[in-house]
Amino acid sequence: MMAGMGYVQVMTTTDQEQEATSLADALLQERLAACVQVLGPMTSRYWWQGTVEQATEWLLIVKTRDELLDQVVAALRERHSYDTPEITATPIVGGNPAYLRWVGAETHRA
Repeated sequence: MMAGMGYVQVMTTTDQEQEATSLADALLQERLAACVQVLGPMTSRYWWQGTVEQATEWLLIVKTRDELLDQVVAALRERHSYDTPEITATPIVGGNPAYLRWVGAETHRA
């Protein structure tokens, strides 16, 4: 990793493919993410208000710098249609140095 720069992978889900694309595009246009992978459709099963629910969803995997995490979470919460969207972050503890440099470079505003 580059000295002084950490990276995170942020995940969120939505039940609409169009919303997934819109969220991904917003993060990319604002340079809050270098890459957003959209996977789906998939089946999610979860507890909600006392019962087990099932939904078809799309998963977004966002690659960004850890210093942008609060901004990424805020941008997702602002645009997301869910009352309580899943937004979780996992530190990237290592990987291809060239890829991580690319993530850093693409998330720096011009």
